[in-house]
Amino acid sequence: MQDLAILIISCAILGSIVGFLAGLLGIGGGLIIVPVLSLLLVKFNVASVDHVLVIAIATSLASILFTSTSSALAHHKNNNVPWNIAPWVMSGVGLGALISGFAASYIPEQLLRLVFATSVVFIAARMVLSTRSKTQSEKPMPSGPVIGSLSAIMGGLSGLIGIGGGALIVPLLNYFSVDIKKAIGCAAACGIVIALFGSVGYVSAGWQVTDLEHGFAGFVYLPALLGIVITSWFMAPIGAKATHYLPVATIKKAFAVLLVIIALQMVFS
Repeated sequence: MQDLAILIISCAILGSIVGFLAGLLGIGGGLIIVPVLSLLLVKFNVASVDHVLVIAIATSLASILFTSTSSALAHHKNNNVPWNIAPWVMSGVGLGALISGFAASYIPEQLLRLVFATSVVFIAARMVLSTRSKTQSEKPMPSGPVIGSLSAIMGGLSGLIGIGGGALIVPLLNYFSVDIKKAIGCAAACGIVIALFGSVGYVSAGWQVTDLEHGFAGFVYLPALLGIVITSWFMAPIGAKATHYLPVATIKKAFAVLLVIIALQMVFS
């Protein structure tokens, strides 16, 4: 019982850091939650090493359901969700996330680590480049089925690595001439769908694993989810306010370097 309390407190500290960074830098918490939670789950003997990465990804995705809802509501109030294209994008990412949730438990653990690490390096590179260039593409928006199919790929990858998808969806929409604020608003709404459908896939797939019992809903570890959510929900607005006082561009570059280090550690650990 004492170990469980320490684990929940550790996850609450993790949630506060993740929430603050999400508000400050506009990044998904999964990039930090997955590697740190993986270490915590092993340290406290919550699950075998064979399942630990999938559990961390599933739990991260479930936590994003709460934070994305808050963000999406705020963007909707500011008319930043482009509802003319959002249904196609949301349908695509939902389907992709659902499939990845079911499929993740069948992917070899080392390959899953490699996919996560490669994705993190890509996102880190984009974070650095985005501070240098603010140009917007003039490519026309493709038809609904095409943007839905492309979104399904983004949703599948997001569900596979446990993120809300903003780091992938925003550049996709911006490439097709969607205003950056509208792209971010659409990505926030998509985060709800990715988290919901991805979590359904991970919960359903996890029911088949017999050694996951106390505290689990499929692959989602509920005590860790509780710890992360109770603090990240409140710290995100504080991080958003801090953008007015802190050198965000410099912090983004430093954070990108940290992400690369985390990615390398996950591959070679």
